[in-house]
Amino acid sequence: MEDISEGMLGLEGEFLIPMTPKVRDDVKDGTIWFITAEGTDLQKAVAAGPKAARLVVSDRGEGLWADIKGTLAQITSQDVVDDVWSAMTGAWFEDGKRDDDVRLMSFTPSEAEATISDDNALEFFYKIAKAKITGDTPDNVGWQGKITF
Repeated sequence: MEDISEGMLGLEGEFLIPMTPKVRDDVKDGTIWFITAEGTDLQKAVAAGPKAARLVVSDRGEGLWADIKGTLAQITSQDVVDDVWSAMTGAWFEDGKRDDDVRLMSFTPSEAEATISDDNALEFFYKIAKAKITGDTPDNVGWQGKITF
């Protein structure tokens, strides 16, 4: 997750929205962090307690695609905000990480469906195109399966 710069996050059964997932460099507990603002739909939805959620990520350079189920919760921790804050995040908040509207959300994964491929993007698309033309299924496009956390 350290290399994933974007994903789509949402509550289970609802629309997904673009969010930037973050992990703490010094803590390897599996938690994925997000910073949002007071009053956003996701923040309001989890303000009263954790909810079932979904995170979809991809990293074509690493050949990773994943649909991850888990729990989304609002957490209060200035230490975590300090750890996961970025210049890009700061663009959304007038007073930076100390802005009164900054809200921290934790995503705890429970299971995922993932595809991991060693192919580069051109090779992957070649296999898909070849299969479409020949009517065959694509040659091995990598590992596909479920992961339980």
